[in-house]
Amino acid sequence: GNDNPGRREGLLGEVDDVLAATRHLAGLPYVDAGQLSLGGHRAGGALVMLGAASADQYRGVFALGPVANAGELGEEGVYCDLNDPQEVRLRSPIQWLHCVQSPLWVFEGAERGNWESCEIMSRRNDNPRIQFAAVPGHDHESVVAPLTELLARKLIQGSLQVTAEDLQNLK
Repeated sequence: GNDNPGRREGLLGEVDDVLAATRHLAGLPYVDAGQLSLGGHRAGGALVMLGAASADQYRGVFALGPVANAGELGEEGVYCDLNDPQEVRLRSPIQWLHCVQSPLWVFEGAERGNWESCEIMSRRNDNPRIQFAAVPGHDHESVVAPLTELLARKLIQGSLQVTAEDLQNLK
C-alpha cells in the first residue's frame, strides 16, 4: 500500500506479502524460525488471521480488534468490489477459521470496538487453536499499547498463555 508500486488488493495479495516476509525472516541466519509470531490491529488483525489460515509456522498469532467480514472495513480498507460476495468471502477471516494451524488469539476491548464481530467469529469457531477474549476496561484503541506490552513480555518469557487475570490487570 501507500507509495509502493502495484495494485492494492486489501486482505488478499497482502496475505502473500505476509507469507513472503515470513519466509524471508525465517531464512535469516540470526532469526530462530521457530519463534516467529504475527500481530495486527483492525485490518491488520484480519490480515494476520488470514495469514494464520494460510501457513502453520507461527509460534503465535495475535489479532487485535479484527473484523469477521471484510465488508466491515468498507471500500477504503478492502479495495475490492464489496458487491461481489466471492471477493468479500475470500477476504473474511470468519470463512477460514477451520484452516488455522498455529495458536491464534483474538482480542478486542470490551468497551467499544469490533467485539461484536469477534464474538460472531467466536460462536462460529470450532478450532481449538483459536481463543477469543474481550479485554475489560478497554476499547478498540486503548487496548493496543498495554496488550502489546503484555504479549511482548509473555513471548520473551517463553509463555503464550494469556489469562483472564492478565487481561483484567491491564492498565
